[in-house]
Amino acid sequence: MFHTRTGQMKALLRQWQLQSMVIPGILWMFIFCYIPMLWLIIAFMDFSIAKPMLESPFVGLKHFRDFLTDDRFWRSIRNTLGMSSIKLVLGFPIPILFALLLNEIRSLRFKRTVQTISYLPHFIAWTIFGGIALNWLGEGGVINQLMMALGLQDRDILFNSEPQYFWWITFFTDTLKETGWSAIIYIAAIAGIDPGLYEAAELDGANRWQRMWHITVQSIRPTIAILFILAVSGILGSNFEQIFMLKNNMNMKMAESLDLYIYNMGLVSGRHSFSTAVLFARSIVALGLLLLANQSSKKLTGDSIF
Repeated sequence: MFHTRTGQMKALLRQWQLQSMVIPGILWMFIFCYIPMLWLIIAFMDFSIAKPMLESPFVGLKHFRDFLTDDRFWRSIRNTLGMSSIKLVLGFPIPILFALLLNEIRSLRFKRTVQTISYLPHFIAWTIFGGIALNWLGEGGVINQLMMALGLQDRDILFNSEPQYFWWITFFTDTLKETGWSAIIYIAAIAGIDPGLYEAAELDGANRWQRMWHITVQSIRPTIAILFILAVSGILGSNFEQIFMLKNNMNMKMAESLDLYIYNMGLVSGRHSFSTAVLFARSIVALGLLLLANQSSKKLTGDSIF
């Protein structure tokens, strides 16, 4: 053990130029992720921005009791779980399928073209992409024209003004924008598979679908498991920028997610301690979901983060 660690330290010192490249990332994480955690203490205070933090009165679990008895909080939980569940159940497999199908394309030029086109929407800010989506969903928009051309409706519908459509709008717009980018990790994992496995399977008479299932899918299973665990742990989160752009007064009862609730309570209403308490509780639940999903994956598949 001692010799192994000594060898690792020597290798680290030899690569100090390469290893030093991680320092900016560590500093960024420390400054923006760890230092702000000191302010979680205001969840137990009646914090006022007009005076120093430590001079605010300590109120214990008052804010936690307040949000647990707030109907608007539970409505935001329902909306968050609804949108996240749709994305998890229906949206999670889509980048995997996209990566698998992309891997089957023989033309390298065509494959690169498809990859590039699929990546591009990710780099468009939600302020722009959300405006495009609202235009598509409006009267005379692409969606209305397509639905009427297919005979699925006989009049224009303001989809974004109908609350019952909102969860599906977030799912389809997120899928359209992020599928190509989300598939990058799977494409990279597929690229690391030994080509000899495919050649051996082909000699044994396996067709393309059998090679895809028994070699490709099984080889990237650890990657799928890790990303699924992370997705489960983030089920109480939501894409704030997306929802902020697509929400309006008519769909708010289905659009206000937990992130938007925290924003409205903290920055709009000025209830900083209250919103911090909600965020604190959500982080604890997310940690519990991470541990539960990790343990379940380890027992069921043998793959886990730790």
